[in-house]
Amino acid sequence: MAGATILRAMGWGRVSLALAGRAIVNPLLAADLLRVAWRFRRRRWYARPPFLPVPDRAYVEWRMHTAYGSHDAVPPIEDVIRYARWLRRQA
Repeated sequence: MAGATILRAMGWGRVSLALAGRAIVNPLLAADLLRVAWRFRRRRWYARPPFLPVPDRAYVEWRMHTAYGSHDAVPPIEDVIRYARWLRRQA
């Protein structure tokens, strides 16, 4: 079980770094990704440590399960970018 958690963390770390790299060279994508991050923030994040607008783990697991069939799934970078761009078009 611990091994799966480590692999999942590595996967999310890689996705995060790749998205950060893409955002550096594309400011519009950076804004889109910030919008996604803000939408995924935990409710009342300001009232609980670590006092950062990070997503709720249970919510992210549910989203991964509904999208990819496993709560341990890590989305492909292109899926995250596609979702971020879709959100911009919906605004």
